[in-house]
Amino acid sequence: MYSVKSFSLEGKKAVITGGTRGLCYDIAKAYHELGATLVLLSRGDGTAAAAALSTPEAPAYWIGCDVGDPAQASRAAEESLALLGGEIDILVNGAGIQYRAPALEFPFDRWQAVLDVNLTGTFLMCQAFGRVMCRQGRGRIINIASMCSFFGSVNIPAYSASKGGVAQLTKALSNEWASKGVNVNAIAPGYMETELTKDLREKNPTLYEEISARIPKGRWGRPEDLMGLAVFLAGDASEYVSGAVIPLDGGYLGK
Repeated sequence: MYSVKSFSLEGKKAVITGGTRGLCYDIAKAYHELGATLVLLSRGDGTAAAAALSTPEAPAYWIGCDVGDPAQASRAAEESLALLGGEIDILVNGAGIQYRAPALEFPFDRWQAVLDVNLTGTFLMCQAFGRVMCRQGRGRIINIASMCSFFGSVNIPAYSASKGGVAQLTKALSNEWASKGVNVNAIAPGYMETELTKDLREKNPTLYEEISARIPKGRWGRPEDLMGLAVFLAGDASEYVSGAVIPLDGGYLGK
């Protein structure tokens, strides 16, 4: 039965990759405000980000990790679970990198790096924490997909391939785990004002304006625009939602 309490995250335990900045830091803030204990994973130093969120009632921790490295991913999962008392309720896979170059000139090392973090890293985290969730009989996994999960783009072949993979991985894991009480979904942000799109916005203002003109909401998304959907997918209100890749695009796909 529906209740406002269905949106509460009081006492929940969450791990957020890429959670020290950008889109996923805002998700972390929302979860913290609703009472969740957090572990933030990132390659860069996230000590300050975790400290800014942490309170005695809902602590936040940071662990350094390159999720695309299997050894680091395994270590970070073990350390996270130790901090959380061996249990986890929510996993958000938001770690991601970007590189722009025409496909004919795209360097292989950059291709591999993008796939390692965006797709392989997502799988490794899902696998590590999914084992615990399936054993518990409960859990929410939220992968960060993209508009590129629905259509190709220009000069970002590795990113497009990785995000298409994230969408299909989300559906595949839902098929296996939904019956075990683990819901696996993805949020597909549209054009967002983040570090990953800063280069496009600054170096190609004409394209920026063309994209903006197509968005019915009339603007690019902001990190805080993800907060409501991320909270919904993390809590009891989304009990019957699994295997979905949900656009968050200001209406872009509908035009």
